[in-house]
Amino acid sequence: MQRRSARWRGFEDDEPDRSLEDQPQPRSKIRVITIIAAVVAFGAGLATTQLADAATRKRGPGQGQAPAACATTPGKTPATGAGRTNTANPNAKPSADTPPEEGADPSAGAVPKPNQTAGDVDGGNQNGHRVTNHLGDGQVNGRPQWRRVNPNCPTPAPTNTGSTGATGVPSAGSSNGTTLETLGNDCSQSRLAAHTGFQDAPRCVSTAFGEVSSQDKNPTLLITRAPQRVRVGQAFTLQVSTRNLVRDRFLGAAAGGYYLESAFLTPDGLTRGHFHTACRMLASTRSAPDPTVAPAFFVATEDKAGGSQPDTVTINVTGMPTAGTAQCASWAGDGSHRIPMMQKANEVPAFDSVRITVTN
Repeated sequence: MQRRSARWRGFEDDEPDRSLEDQPQPRSKIRVITIIAAVVAFGAGLATTQLADAATRKRGPGQGQAPAACATTPGKTPATGAGRTNTANPNAKPSADTPPEEGADPSAGAVPKPNQTAGDVDGGNQNGHRVTNHLGDGQVNGRPQWRRVNPNCPTPAPTNTGSTGATGVPSAGSSNGTTLETLGNDCSQSRLAAHTGFQDAPRCVSTAFGEVSSQDKNPTLLITRAPQRVRVGQAFTLQVSTRNLVRDRFLGAAAGGYYLESAFLTPDGLTRGHFHTACRMLASTRSAPDPTVAPAFFVATEDKAGGSQPDTVTINVTGMPTAGTAQCASWAGDGSHRIPMMQKANEVPAFDSVRITVTN
């Protein structure tokens, strides 16, 4: 038998039953073990960081929301989605704040009847405010009281529209002094009849654009929840989140309120208006759709809520009439239904759209 060194004998004398695994290892092996331990510790730290970050994102924006300056009553803090959700966890239990992938949400009010294109539909009590959905964007004749006035945000009286002052017609030009050649900025040279607030065209609209908010207060909109697949005739819900939009202005289109009113801001500099939601069946996903085909669903939503912090409104959508691909869109509108203006030209408008597969 080979003679052991004094070092090994010392271990043997103190611990006669010690195994080879417990004996000191050569330096090269110790280095390898140290490196492996460092890698494991780094991986554990990275996993902990990712879990913490995921938990933070899950809470989403909009916590601790302050009520809008022009809201008639304070609203409760909404639960806003962190992004569009098209799939659901099969093991997750539904909550009151989470609409089902299929079916209407009773807390979001009534569901419009199939082929119903006019009238008002109750949108339930959301964010502490009563929601009103105007079907077809106000396609109701003989409704002179369409002008919804928020007493806390009165519409300014008509102002001077002469050639001087803030409301005057601007002169053509650019920041570098180069003159811009425009086709015109009013209807004085148009051969078309004047637009009168009704849905007639071709016409020339002389209504001034009105007030535009600063970039940090420009309205934004996002569809935060939508189903990926529904059945023909099956009602479903969309969740729409808006920011910097006080939803207290709506003039019925059929009552002559279309393109009638200039844009106005609240005392806090936020856009006043409402938002629209519409769904249509696409004949093709490879070419732009025919604009003359009316959507299967269309509502304009006002609830005297909304402000500088994002909140979410749930919209009950009538079931789609046929199988295929449905396009559902939401977009903000000022008092006269136009998408709100933005300070800069390279911003994304307050608009979002999703596609939903409709099956038999």
